Amino acid sequence: MSEFFSPYDADRPLMLKCSCGRDHTVADHHTEVSADAAAATLRQRSETREFELYSNEFIEATLVKALFPQDAVRRRFIKAVGKGTAMAAIASVLPVASMQAMAQEKQGALEKTNLKIGFIPITCATPLIMAHPLGFYSKQGLSVEVTKTAGWALIRDKMINKEYDATHFLSPMPLAISMGLGSNATPMNVATIQNVNGQAITLSLKHKDNRDPKNWKGFKFAIPFEYSMHNFLLRYYLAEAGLNPDTDVQLRVVPPAEMVANLRAGNIDGFLGPDPFNQRAVFEEVGFIHLLTKDLWNGHPCCAFGTSTEFIQKNPNTFAALYRAVLTSAAMARDPANRELIAKVIAPQAYLNQPEAVLNQVLTGKFADGLGKIQNVPDRADFDPMPWQSMAVWMLTQMQRWGYIKGDVDYKQIAEKVFLITDAKKQMKALDQKVPDGAYPKFKIMGREFDAAKAAEYAKSFPIRKAA
Repeated sequence: MSEFFSPYDADRPLMLKCSCGRDHTVADHHTEVSADAAAATLRQRSETREFELYSNEFIEATLVKALFPQDAVRRRFIKAVGKGTAMAAIASVLPVASMQAMAQEKQGALEKTNLKIGFIPITCATPLIMAHPLGFYSKQGLSVEVTKTAGWALIRDKMINKEYDATHFLSPMPLAISMGLGSNATPMNVATIQNVNGQAITLSLKHKDNRDPKNWKGFKFAIPFEYSMHNFLLRYYLAEAGLNPDTDVQLRVVPPAEMVANLRAGNIDGFLGPDPFNQRAVFEEVGFIHLLTKDLWNGHPCCAFGTSTEFIQKNPNTFAALYRAVLTSAAMARDPANRELIAKVIAPQAYLNQPEAVLNQVLTGKFADGLGKIQNVPDRADFDPMPWQSMAVWMLTQMQRWGYIKGDVDYKQIAEKVFLITDAKKQMKALDQKVPDGAYPKFKIMGREFDAAKAAEYAKSFPIRKAA
């Protein structure tokens, strides 16, 4: 399978030439125009922020201090001529553009400028995707091709085979690939978390009166990949209800774009999958949202942005430029005021190929649940980029719990090798973004605290787990 296919793509080959002269339908024309306008608005917001950041205080103060290093002399000069006159005089000698160019030169020449980045068309990849039409990659001197990919196994293979320079990952995937789980061992790294929350358990409408998971023995569930938060969270939820996910239900790996069709056909009873497909099931009137995964673990990681350790070692300046682009995009995606515009930007066929109304519900958190209610959950999806190493440790405990990892695990060593929190903090600081402290915060999963310092005891504490 070389490309995603879903039922709402079926009629796309039939084209009526648009009056603009391009070979697409009139509906597609309006979608693209709307997306372009939204992208232009977001670019303007981004450029305004950059202008305010660099031209108002930071560069002014830096230039004045550089020319007048002695505080007393600097104060007398400003007092004598006034700030406006002083900055005009300085700008005539050292214009702001020159200083920015010098800063870019100091960062080092890019080793590689033409890059190919893979993504799965789901809302989890929002920062990585929107960085393309908004020009965040090009602002860093990068020519990036973002490539829609058919499934997670293909993402893995293309990264191992060096067909992609960097990619959208499920956050446990770099851990698994680095350890040789399900593939040849190839060191990979998580640069940022792409999204937190943003997933759900969606059930067929025939189960709307069967909401207690204790009654789900024999159910068939779809997950997008074994090494996924979807798999680990669903297993956790079922086990807390007393079901063994390896014996009491069936878990099937299904590409996200095929989940709704399988639900409609009755091949599965439900899925724990990424948006927008939970909302798409409601939109198609074939399923309902049983619960959001934020109700299991609020702020849980899902997808990540990363690359191979080899790429970072060979292309450190290019990697830093990628970091800056994706972190800038994530900061914009975090702002709820931008969510409706972002929905327009990522809706077109080249990206998610989804109805804007569906994406709006996911990104704003105002959504129909499929049971006749409108919910308002602003943090249904968020885009906190911090690659907390305690998140990696939790993933490793679940891999061990369910038999993906055999024997003892040096959780901290693996987490710190794969999840690049020090690099993330360095790049966030350089972008004047807020940098949180620490690397191993504690979390609560279904009401139970997880402390990475006690990971071994935690992994062995569950009554339902894979037999050793």
